[in-house]
Amino acid sequence: MGTPLSGVAFVVVDLETTGGPPGADAITEIGAVRVRGGVVESELSTLVNPGRAIPAQITLLTGITNAMVAGAPPVGEALAAFLAWARLDGESTVLVAHNARFDVGHLRGAARALGLGWDEPTVLDTLGLARRAWSRAEVPDHKLGTLAALVGSPTRPTHRALGDARATVDVLHAALAVLAPLGVTHLEDLATAADPVPARRRAKSRLADGLPSSPGVYQFLSAAGQVLYVGSAADLRRRVRSYFTASERRSRVANMLDTTVQVRAIPTPTEIEARVRELRLIDELDPPVNRRSRSPRNRPWLRPVGGPRPRLAATTVLPLSQADGAVGPFPSRAALARARRAVESALGLHTWDDPDARTAGLDAAGASDDGACAGISTGAATAARASAGDGDATGAPTGAEAIRLALSGRVDLVALPLLERISALAAAERFEEAGMWTARLRSLLLAACRAEKARPLLACPHLIAARRRPGGGWELVAVRWGRLAGSAITPPGADPRPAVRALRATAEVVAPPSRVGAAASAEETLLLADWALDAGARIVEVDGGEEDAESVLERLSWPVGAAARHRRIIDAVG
Repeated sequence: MGTPLSGVAFVVVDLETTGGPPGADAITEIGAVRVRGGVVESELSTLVNPGRAIPAQITLLTGITNAMVAGAPPVGEALAAFLAWARLDGESTVLVAHNARFDVGHLRGAARALGLGWDEPTVLDTLGLARRAWSRAEVPDHKLGTLAALVGSPTRPTHRALGDARATVDVLHAALAVLAPLGVTHLEDLATAADPVPARRRAKSRLADGLPSSPGVYQFLSAAGQVLYVGSAADLRRRVRSYFTASERRSRVANMLDTTVQVRAIPTPTEIEARVRELRLIDELDPPVNRRSRSPRNRPWLRPVGGPRPRLAATTVLPLSQADGAVGPFPSRAALARARRAVESALGLHTWDDPDARTAGLDAAGASDDGACAGISTGAATAARASAGDGDATGAPTGAEAIRLALSGRVDLVALPLLERISALAAAERFEEAGMWTARLRSLLLAACRAEKARPLLACPHLIAARRRPGGGWELVAVRWGRLAGSAITPPGADPRPAVRALRATAEVVAPPSRVGAAASAEETLLLADWALDAGARIVEVDGGEEDAESVLERLSWPVGAAARHRRIIDAVG
């Protein structure tokens, strides 16, 4: 639920300086008050010898003379004493100043100049806070003296550090009291408390008050009961509250918040279950504000088509038996068209007059691209094909066999010749063409990565995986045919085996699907693959149905020539 402001230690500081820039010779006085829960815990006040003369105009303003600081500690000693007293490394400690850019800037500059170290504590500026609490209709300006008078502070600022810090404490408490009904009640709210959020929207943060601080799915509802937006979170209450602060900058979400009257929460045992349920609800409810994860079952795959003229085809209905020889899903038809062009060029296929090519967003004009690369060597193609398996007299697979291998884990059949082509184009300073082929290869590699991740779970009747929880205990997840069938957690120190047995017995029964996406969207399966098959997870038990355990475990490992090996291309900006 976060840290209530009553438990936060506010270190309110004010500095007097020589008027020079931040550094080791600017500070002439430090005054600070440490306050928690409205009670002053301690104060600090010290003059500082800046090691240089104080200008006369500064003396007129502050009353601090050269004689007054002659016997005072130097800047390094005074600052070290302040940092030790302030204890700014505490998780619930906030450094406060009025016009914090000035005071904190001098503290930071002096600390760095003197080698004292500066860990960038949480900073709250009462100037920005006051501007949110009181409009210009209520106060003529937001100077510290004006605000101190407004809130009835017994201390009037006089450009002496401790007195100004005491006045800042009173302004801080008064501003927080004004903003509390608008949702500024916890430490986490302070990061955006001074930002320009409409009061009506900030006040709606109360909609999060009854939510649990646990994983789950949340739904924003309109007055008519329509689900406007669906999301998931590890901490429901904290995440929903964040929507009503200035950290939320998406205009469509801001408009949605203005019409929201209720937030519905669905707690889940684990965060991974929350993320899966979010995907399913977006697919089912089609909320108007959600943009991601919509229509996940309509994402295309690229698969081979046999016959006298082997070719590639796009499909959104992929039989499970063909999943081993296809790549996808692609985020769009355009991405599929780029990948298809890469495969056809590298393998020497000629299908540009095919009607199916046009349905994938391609046309005969694409055939001219190879002509643009005339003279560019692709000798790596023969070597890559020869390493892939049986083929023609030279040992290189051809036709349908080459396509099947390229789409079922031997992506180097396409990647190696295209990388050679890209290098040659770059060497010839034909950078635009090199970029075009890089984009095509990247589309293929990204889809191949998705297929390699999804295949093991798509063909697995039952799997339970486990991950250690940060605070102890285990998270358990059951996956059947690529679908989340259940999840559970165990407390720290407890034997997880009874929980595994209970999860196995209570997990959802999932019938063997006939096609990819029948049991779960590919997006759900990919999410589960990242959780269950990546580093940090343990396979607790696995059932391969008609396959033996050794065969199933082999399927759960990545191919030696996995597409992920080409990280340089995959991580390139698309």
